[in-house]
Amino acid sequence: MNHGFDTLAIHAGQDPEARTGAVIPPIYQTSTYAQDAVGAPRQGYEYSRSGNPTRDALQECLAALEGGAVGLAFASGLAAEDTLLRTVCGPGDHVVIPDDAYGGTYRLFARVAQRWGLSFTPAKVSDPDAVRAAIRPGTTKVVWLETPTNPLLGIADIATLAAVAHDAGALLVVDNTFASPYLQQPIALGADVVVHSTTKYIGGHSDVVGGALVAADAALGEELRYHQNAMGAVNGPFDAWLTLRGIKTLGVRMDRHCDNAERIAAYLEGHAKVSEVLYPGLPTHAGHEVAAKQMRRFGGMISFRAAGGEEHAVDICNRAKLFVLAESLGGVESLIEHPGRMTHASAAGSPLEVPGDLVRLSVGIETVEDLLADLEQALS
Repeated sequence: MNHGFDTLAIHAGQDPEARTGAVIPPIYQTSTYAQDAVGAPRQGYEYSRSGNPTRDALQECLAALEGGAVGLAFASGLAAEDTLLRTVCGPGDHVVIPDDAYGGTYRLFARVAQRWGLSFTPAKVSDPDAVRAAIRPGTTKVVWLETPTNPLLGIADIATLAAVAHDAGALLVVDNTFASPYLQQPIALGADVVVHSTTKYIGGHSDVVGGALVAADAALGEELRYHQNAMGAVNGPFDAWLTLRGIKTLGVRMDRHCDNAERIAAYLEGHAKVSEVLYPGLPTHAGHEVAAKQMRRFGGMISFRAAGGEEHAVDICNRAKLFVLAESLGGVESLIEHPGRMTHASAAGSPLEVPGDLVRLSVGIETVEDLLADLEQALS
């Protein structure tokens, strides 16, 4: 039977525990397992880096939500990214990345993977011709997308770029963190691997750090699983349990995030002290039509440019009260930050440097009138 998203979020990988009937998956807080005989681990469990029932429940749920064959959970989103790159790439290979990728992703490519011999080219992922031009035939192993991008909220056409990547013999990887699987399912549009920082919308409560990979193909998923164990950057059982708890309310939370963001984006668009609003839900956004085609709704992330320049942007961030000045995103509470000096500082001086007048909002699920009032006083 094909179940709906919210049913999968609550039940996939989470059958009542066999021994006691516990409705919630137990936290298997153990490092090792008694084996029935030499070489005969019970139900395949021997050591919790290699496998843990709590993590397995999360991994099964993630695969179901993204419509993939294999889901894998990691200690952080960047641990997931690193494991993916070292599984599918080697020294001398090449990757195309967004020209406004998350600062941590850029740092991983520029400061870590590049030293290992992996080259990369930033490209405007909202322009399929720019991505096609950035591909190096025979060398490009991955076309890496974020959609929406972080922090400029660019939109990439996943289906079109899947064809571009596959024509070049490359994998299409989509970082789906900003959208969440509730709003967008890249595998159904042709992606080979989906990446998440589960810290964000999937966990949803700013209380746990984690990452995930979901592979469309079972064979690639097993390769990734091998490297997950070999490299060891797994999340612990309590972290997996917290993430599963967050997943159960993902759908209802995302609807409120979207409701609030739509109101706030419309307010900012009409504000004299805002020069530009970047939100794919606005008809004026360059990627609006593509986003409407591939997303259920437009998400809870908004960026805007302060009319008074960089110092005005910093002042807005400092003046906010209900919007908490903090990095990260996707929690129930609203956050505000200055990307140029915070989350994307590692991209300063690079082709991925973000505008100094940019402010990024992670719109939470509070009463929207309170959020609007806080922005009004901060802008004023």
